[in-house]
Amino acid sequence: MALTRRQFLKWAGVTGIGAVVFNGCRVPDHEIQVQSPVEMPEDLVTGRDNYYATAAQLGLASEGLLVRVMEGRAKKIEGNPDHPVNTGKHGIRAEALLQALYHPDRIKHPLLRIAKGGPFRRIDWTEAIERLTAIISDRDPNEVLLATPLLRGRAADVVQAFADGSRIRLQGFDALGCESVAREALRQLYGQNAQPDFDIAHASYILNFGADFLGTWINPTHYSRGYGEFRQGDGRSRGRLVHVGARYSTTAAAADHWVYATPGSEGLLAMSIAYTMIDEGTADSDAASALTGGHGARALQAFAPERVAARIGVDAHVISELAHELADKKHHPALVIGGGPAAAQANGLFNMLAVYALNALVGSVNRSGGLVFNPEPVSGRVSSASLREWKQTLADMRSGDITAVLVRESDLAYGLPGALDARGALRSVDTIVSFSSFLDETSELADLILPCHTPLEEWGTDEPNPGPGYTTIGFQQPAVNRFHDTLSFGDVLLQTGSQLGLPGLPWENMREAVRSLAQDLHERGRGSVVQPTFAEFWKRTLERGGWWDTGATADGSRPDLPELARSAPAVSSADPSRYPLHLVPFEGIGVGAGQYAHLPWAQSAPDPITSAAWDTWVELNPHTADEMGLKNNDIVIVESSTGRTIRVPVYVNPATPPDVAAVPMGQGHRAFTSYAARRGANVLDILEPTEDSETGAFAWGATRVRISGTTRTRVIPKLEGLEPARQLHGEELIFVHKA
Repeated sequence: MALTRRQFLKWAGVTGIGAVVFNGCRVPDHEIQVQSPVEMPEDLVTGRDNYYATAAQLGLASEGLLVRVMEGRAKKIEGNPDHPVNTGKHGIRAEALLQALYHPDRIKHPLLRIAKGGPFRRIDWTEAIERLTAIISDRDPNEVLLATPLLRGRAADVVQAFADGSRIRLQGFDALGCESVAREALRQLYGQNAQPDFDIAHASYILNFGADFLGTWINPTHYSRGYGEFRQGDGRSRGRLVHVGARYSTTAAAADHWVYATPGSEGLLAMSIAYTMIDEGTADSDAASALTGGHGARALQAFAPERVAARIGVDAHVISELAHELADKKHHPALVIGGGPAAAQANGLFNMLAVYALNALVGSVNRSGGLVFNPEPVSGRVSSASLREWKQTLADMRSGDITAVLVRESDLAYGLPGALDARGALRSVDTIVSFSSFLDETSELADLILPCHTPLEEWGTDEPNPGPGYTTIGFQQPAVNRFHDTLSFGDVLLQTGSQLGLPGLPWENMREAVRSLAQDLHERGRGSVVQPTFAEFWKRTLERGGWWDTGATADGSRPDLPELARSAPAVSSADPSRYPLHLVPFEGIGVGAGQYAHLPWAQSAPDPITSAAWDTWVELNPHTADEMGLKNNDIVIVESSTGRTIRVPVYVNPATPPDVAAVPMGQGHRAFTSYAARRGANVLDILEPTEDSETGAFAWGATRVRISGTTRTRVIPKLEGLEPARQLHGEELIFVHKA
């Protein structure tokens, strides 16, 4: 029988680039179809769907994904079961990428503001690139700032090469930025520039300081997969989890033992545990000698449990019990994790050095079930600048030393502490260019908007940080053709660089940049994809969603351990008599620190502890609320020492410590689409612009507040009903504090 044109076009997809055909994803053969264009020819309408493997960087997280496409439209996102980081699972933020693609408020084409404060007019990309080229070429390079989010993979290579070639300033922006503190601690302790993997799956005991790794910290999808295995035991006893933190988070709720420690005292607790282990001879002798300079426990006498218990808010016998559990061989391998609010303090580096040093004392460094080192990345990385650096940058904007700001998904006007008045600093700048797909607070001030693709429309790569302990590169490919007159951010820089004649940019577009990396990997002749020709390697790598080499691990050698501090650094804070409550901000499970607030699925994801969504609230202990005469849904004024305030309703939570006010981040936008604007309050606005004393990182967990009532109420949208339970697990929680 003759092959018809319709059959030929239908089955041509079998050899089409990028469609998933490997067995790891268990995709039936009939689903292997050529990708359909957005405006699909009638003779290709078959009613069947394709699956395209891709990768997405979601803040610090990285996920390999499968995108189900039917007739040119992306319909569903699933985790890629072949990707070693998330192994078939995915989070709500990855699922919501579909809504970014189809969002009704997307900026659909380049826009030029007619006059300062005036309306925009539509322009084409030829004029847009010409204007961007003129903005850069007409200025001294030091006067131009390029602000981007955390970048990895090929996008980071292109951005760094563009900045190096043009000699403009490049700064990474992350509203929280505290991961830099933990990274610095790991660099000082173990000489690691790449963040290690936390091998939760193979641990028997986990002691966690502040990191909500099952909720929002770094890569919860990856950690949750490991946690499932940790609890199963795999022939061993069920793993034990102890969580130290100031808020009853998702991870605290899953823990066998939750220990409340006064915010900022986590390092004291870790040092006290270290002292106890060394004093009792249960710590690794070589590590103990190195960390104490050969002086043993007497070097850490200042941290004896009975001396620091009152400052930590934990009884001395509890500290000793934690030390005994951690050192107990039947609990090994043991793993100690630290991050989140514990790192976001003025003494954050001290805290993280103390926390991560415990892994050396229990022999869990670069071993299964402990900290597993990752190799150096193949591609580059744009890390977040510290708050100290951003303060200087804002000062340069006000003084006129920076006259042009280029921003890509870096909402400076929203994400920096309100006391710094980033919005005012941006208004002092002559020209602002935004590459955002949505009109956020910073894009509102822009003179030129060059909207970029969403993650499902562009080429790129991503090297997870942390990786799984070996080289892993996820490949990002367009699952659909572009929907609007947008352009990849990398392509904008490459075209602009070509017009400027910049060196170090050998690629014509992002697809070629990705292909050149694939060519390098093909020449290695090893890893998850090995093919005789590059054409076949390229096709198979895209089908599989990436390339990984389990044999490419980190060098196990490390420098000698440094000595730990013999005393805790002095930390000043607001007057407790005027501001009696510790403010504990926490990321929204869907909206994060506000960067996903424009996506309705992220907005509607209920907080796992309170079941609240779409709003901001303050969690108070029942006794604290009673003393203030407050009840659920009462609107209160939360004020910090900056003099700035937010108004939010009360959520009375029996699991909130009496001296804590916990407030979710992510709301309070004045723009950023109709789903985010004028909803809740921005807790970042009242945070004190405190820095970690050594790294200059943003100490967003170091603010104290006071609360005053109003006569107004507002019902918090939540799933649990009108009144939360006053009791937890049938017993009222009691928090013990030492004066």
